[in-house]
Amino acid sequence: MSTTEESEHLFSYGTLQIEEVQLATFGRKLEGEPDTLPGYSLTRIEIHDPGVVAEGGAKYHLNAQFTGRDSDVVEGTRFKVTVRELEQADIYEDTADYNRVSVQLKSGTRAWVYICNVRRHGPALSRRSQSSRR
Repeated sequence: MSTTEESEHLFSYGTLQIEEVQLATFGRKLEGEPDTLPGYSLTRIEIHDPGVVAEGGAKYHLNAQFTGRDSDVVEGTRFKVTVRELEQADIYEDTADYNRVSVQLKSGTRAWVYICNVRRHGPALSRRSQSSRR
């Protein structure tokens, strides 16, 4: 990332933490720091598109859902990305299914994170999945 480009922070709790996904999405390996998202817990959403299931190898994707409870936290990685890379992440995350929202992480850093578009998927989310996407 060029030092002259405007940067943003992006918090990932799933596949954007994987080097191969980063290379395919951004054309580079991202540098990140562990961080947590307080007041959220992990849920899972069922993927109904057979093509997405085949591509990702999982029938469920993780979702961070706001609870407001201090005891709930989502662990992940905080990355510094360019504005253009954030737009590339929007494409990868399919903003028809996920909304990008600004949150404050435990470190005090403001960051973007993707959460499920509940209007599209409905409220029937199950707790604690083993597979992930975010």
